[in-house]
Amino acid sequence: MDNIELIKSQTRCVSHEIRNHISICEMYTEIIKKRLEKDGYKNESVDNAVECIKKSLKIIGTSLLDLKSINNFTMQNCDFKSLVEEGAQLGQAYIQGKNIKINCIVKNTATIYVDDNKLLACMVNIIKNGIEAISIKGEINVIGEVKNNLASIKISNNGKSISKEKQKIIFNEGFTTKPTGSGLGLHICKNNLEAQKAELKLNKSTSKQTEFEILIPIVI
Repeated sequence: MDNIELIKSQTRCVSHEIRNHISICEMYTEIIKKRLEKDGYKNESVDNAVECIKKSLKIIGTSLLDLKSINNFTMQNCDFKSLVEEGAQLGQAYIQGKNIKINCIVKNTATIYVDDNKLLACMVNIIKNGIEAISIKGEINVIGEVKNNLASIKISNNGKSISKEKQKIIFNEGFTTKPTGSGLGLHICKNNLEAQKAELKLNKSTSKQTEFEILIPIVI
């Protein structure tokens, strides 16, 4: 077996094992949800946490399928407002230990044709990066707006800025500003969005604000 076939074989094995554990997590998440409903326990924070776990598991499962196919996209018509709000909600999971507020405002809505899991993964990645750029206290703003047949998602933070030199190569594969980063997150996000005829760009990064923007064509 040559090196390429060995890598493929190992990838299939690892993917299979991870899928098994995802299935277990999905099963117990559903059990927890049903048990809470049966006991009449109602708590918005707990409900949101359970839904975020379920959605994150779905995103992980989609990512595993990417190992099997380069063009693994499940495109469908989605409501723009609902997706933006869901992405902001998923990003809340990374706030722990910091005094950070995520503000989400969606001015209007439209139908967009996207792979919802890949779009959500991109949003979460940018929000997570923003949270990591904030030392202790700050804000993440997620602003959605439909204008000129484009759906725009602006995600900004008031954390540490990105130098002008690094701004030029921030989407390059392998580039990272974090000591333990892989340099793949934004690169993958940009490629996945471009494959869906969408765009990811860095609008600005100053001492006051760093802002990324996702532009998606709407369904007319």
